[in-house]
Amino acid sequence: MLEREITFDRVVRWLIAGLVATACVWLINRLSSVLLPFFIAWILAYMIYPFVLFLQHKCRLRYRVVSITVALLVVLAALALAVFLVVPPVIEESIRMAGLLSVYFQDTLASSDLLANVQKMLQSYANDDSLMSLLQHSSVVDVAENLVLKAWEFLSGTLNFALGLLGSLVVVLYLFFILMDYEKISDGWILLLPESKREFTGMVVQDVKNGMNAYFRGQSLIALLVGILFSIGFLIIDFPMAIGLGLFIGLLNLIPYLQLVGFIPTIILALVKAADTGQSFWIIILCALAVFAVVQAIQDVVLTPRIMGHVMGLNPAIILLSLSVWGSLLGIIGLIIALPLTTLLISYYRRFILKEIDKAK
Repeated sequence: MLEREITFDRVVRWLIAGLVATACVWLINRLSSVLLPFFIAWILAYMIYPFVLFLQHKCRLRYRVVSITVALLVVLAALALAVFLVVPPVIEESIRMAGLLSVYFQDTLASSDLLANVQKMLQSYANDDSLMSLLQHSSVVDVAENLVLKAWEFLSGTLNFALGLLGSLVVVLYLFFILMDYEKISDGWILLLPESKREFTGMVVQDVKNGMNAYFRGQSLIALLVGILFSIGFLIIDFPMAIGLGLFIGLLNLIPYLQLVGFIPTIILALVKAADTGQSFWIIILCALAVFAVVQAIQDVVLTPRIMGHVMGLNPAIILLSLSVWGSLLGIIGLIIALPLTTLLISYYRRFILKEIDKAK
């Protein structure tokens, strides 16, 4: 195949394309505050849309407006129920932990010479002539400046709250109107492309969409099950904030292996429990590590191969290899896109490479 000749016309086209791409990036960055509510609403609509279709077609809610309203009410009710069930025990445990931390640090400070040293340092500064002269020369203007700063902080906080509330209302409006015409919006963008590019582009986008749908459904189910398993395990060993910590680690598991970050609050809570009960810190932390090991084994041996292997159509060995390779190449982003990208590559390998080989034979 002959190399394409580089001409002045082609260079000009490349420059124009680069300028257009740069202008698009600048425009998106400039309008990011305006576009953010729309993108948030689009993500929410993407998640709620299947439920809206279920209500409209399976539950015989004839009008789209009614199905959208019912879907939003059900989602809000589910969130309220989750908050009602999870937040009160977490708050109660947090208050108890705050009290234990306060007592723990007070005892630690009292048993050391830190408070005495701080007190001596403050007394030495109080007896310092330069500090006394500075206090004597402080004027009413300084006090007024402090009051103005405090008032401005209060006003800015109130304004930020009002803007946040307004932004939430804008997101809800976007969400409602996007759901009303979801099919037209999701399918109409391809008409902006040249007709010769539509078929292939639509095929690629549909494959990516199917892969991401399957991945996020499977990963969300795994995260929920892992959060439940961690909560049960922490309850069995009577660990502080068992439910809250378990659900938090499960939430981290939306990104594979990010639950290792949960070691940090686990160690802190183990220290607090040791100070509160008098038990050995090492025994407490070993019990917590046993919970991590058991849940991780269940996740790697049972949950991930069965759930992700089923929804993604991948062998368990390929799943582990994919996570290792893409995680090593791209870090956390690689872990997120590993399985969808691997599925897409295998799909196109079978669709194009093997097909060409069969034709050649």
